[in-house]
Amino acid sequence: MGKAGVVMGSRSDLPTVEKAIAVLREYGAEVEVRVLSAHRCPEETRSFALRAREEGFQVLIAAAGMAAHLAGALAANTTLPVIGLPLRASGSDGTDALLSTVMMPPGIPVAAVGIDGAKNAALLALEIMAVSDRTLAERLQRARDREREAVLAADREERTRYQDIKENSDNGQAV
Repeated sequence: MGKAGVVMGSRSDLPTVEKAIAVLREYGAEVEVRVLSAHRCPEETRSFALRAREEGFQVLIAAAGMAAHLAGALAANTTLPVIGLPLRASGSDGTDALLSTVMMPPGIPVAAVGIDGAKNAALLALEIMAVSDRTLAERLQRARDREREAVLAADREERTRYQDIKENSDNGQAV
């Protein structure tokens, strides 16, 4: 199983970031969690990114709100895939973080998920790791299959329920 780095710009990001950590661990990924700021400790953030590949990371998730420069700072210093997780921050709906995450210059790509999309960030990280891990790829596919079946079961239940209501009202019976 692969190793993912989950980096947040502030400890206050942890309530959202914990959702990503939980998904990664559920699938058995090794997870290293860091609090690093692109603005407050740029040297340490750069050093982490520069060493990430040799330390066995396969993918990095960078969670940040407001200016949200963390994903870009990491991506500028590694060729590992970096997934930006833009966060809502006090006084912000997260749009600023989303734009800061996705508007990278050519040559420094950052993948991005939706605002506060921690679960999708983790699943995307797992899909990246699954490129070289057939067992993980199969586990992810089984999870998708279960989700599909749950939606189709709900569809069958609601079609049946509302068909019964329609038939009863067509027969003049009170519903």
